[in-house]
Amino acid sequence: MTPGAAAHVVVAAGAVCWREVDGEVRVLLISRHRHGDVSLPKGKVDPGEIPPVTAVREIAEETGYAVHLGAPLGVSEYLLPGGRPKIVHYWAAEVPEAQAAKPFVPNEEVESMAWASIDEAKAQVSYRHDAEILDRFAALIRKGALRTFALVMLRHGTAVPHGSVASDAARTLAPRGVEQARAMAEVIASWGPQRIVSSTAARCLGTVAPLAQRTGLKVKRTDDISQDAYEDGTSDIDGVVEKRLDRAVTAVLCSHGPVIPEILREIAESTGGAFSGDLRAASGLHTGEAVIVHLPQSAPRSGVVAVETHRSA
Repeated sequence: MTPGAAAHVVVAAGAVCWREVDGEVRVLLISRHRHGDVSLPKGKVDPGEIPPVTAVREIAEETGYAVHLGAPLGVSEYLLPGGRPKIVHYWAAEVPEAQAAKPFVPNEEVESMAWASIDEAKAQVSYRHDAEILDRFAALIRKGALRTFALVMLRHGTAVPHGSVASDAARTLAPRGVEQARAMAEVIASWGPQRIVSSTAARCLGTVAPLAQRTGLKVKRTDDISQDAYEDGTSDIDGVVEKRLDRAVTAVLCSHGPVIPEILREIAESTGGAFSGDLRAASGLHTGEAVIVHLPQSAPRSGVVAVETHRSA
């Protein structure tokens, strides 16, 4: 990429939408009349938007399906006909049968849709980079990680200064933290959380409040992942992680800078891995950031599938 080109990069996001039909995995292809091609659903990132939010929005706009994201499939990078570089972020996304049964209505972007086997899809897509994403998706199947769930470690948003209230646990969100909490609610909702667990600190509870409102979930308050309990040795990080692995559903754990690395360390040890690589790199979250750890639903303790970190735009 030439110097200065980054400012002109087109960023987009999409997914390999999939379902099982008679025990066979089928993936969704779209035909776009305006481009005359067959491709995977995707679209450009809007100003102020981040890729996972874009992926969910674009799939809904192009296909009518309301999906939640699964494991990331990496990015495609290529040049557009005019020479501008384009980066497309992809995830796997299962389409529930109730969604797949809906009749498709052509729109200004998509003329028709079709479900195909992976081999059929690779033969039909118009672009090599789409075939490469399908190869990565096929690799998930081979690893036994087609269906995944996510453990989302969310660091609370920016709080008011120390000393401004009676105790550290009573510190509420600063205006910047309130903005981060609202933005991260939209981001985290992309993975369809089914459980929200939060430290009892006011800044954590304030951070997950918009997510709870958006999803309709109740917040489980616990000292087991609070900073005060961690520092005085009464936390129960092991127990919290074990419970989440036993349940194997996407859950959000809102905690603190010193505690989140210990949660990630416990996830690594409980899934047979080392606290290194992507997990260790993701442990240094800034306020208002989240790390998403993807695990195989059928065998949660068999190892981490993928790790990604996000913050509000």
